[in-house]
Amino acid sequence: MVVFISSSSVALLADLIHNTGDALTALPLGAAFLLRSRRAERWSGYFVVATILLSALVAAYEAIDRLIDPRRLDHLWALAAAGVIGFVGNELAARVRLRAGRRLDSPALMADGAHARVDGFVSLGVVASAAIVAAGWEAGDPIIGMAITAVILRITWQAWRTVRADHDERDERDERDERDERDERDEHDEHDHAH
Repeated sequence: MVVFISSSSVALLADLIHNTGDALTALPLGAAFLLRSRRAERWSGYFVVATILLSALVAAYEAIDRLIDPRRLDHLWALAAAGVIGFVGNELAARVRLRAGRRLDSPALMADGAHARVDGFVSLGVVASAAIVAAGWEAGDPIIGMAITAVILRITWQAWRTVRADHDERDERDERDERDERDERDEHDEHDHAH
């Protein structure tokens, strides 16, 4: 946040807004796992998707505002360093979440891990923004902010599909299991009546 205040980079702001949203999504996911509830996990997955979407909308607003009302960027080295730190932090988070998601067979956690990995590359967009502005193209920062927004919207769509597909798959599996149990009971009842 200090680097954003000193640099005024909308690309960094988009990354910060999104990463703050990501941090908040850990709370419902953690609660779902503590409760060991598939339903709570599904709803936490929906919360993750909603949070990602909200961060994209805020980032888009800020980038458009900056295109309309440009501001000079300062402290470009600090801006680039913040992007590198964001990349490293997101990559570490991605590895932990993906490993845990595979181990726990959790689509919500896997989606969150893949999302964190993409976020690392989004953070590298902040480094690109610093480089482009240093080369003299001030509009590059809000344009990169818009590109980051597009990536966040893609992440939103992918996360929605992952959470939704898991929900549909589990519903189908539950229906199949109920049908199999019902058929087994009917078969058993017919067998009892025959004797």
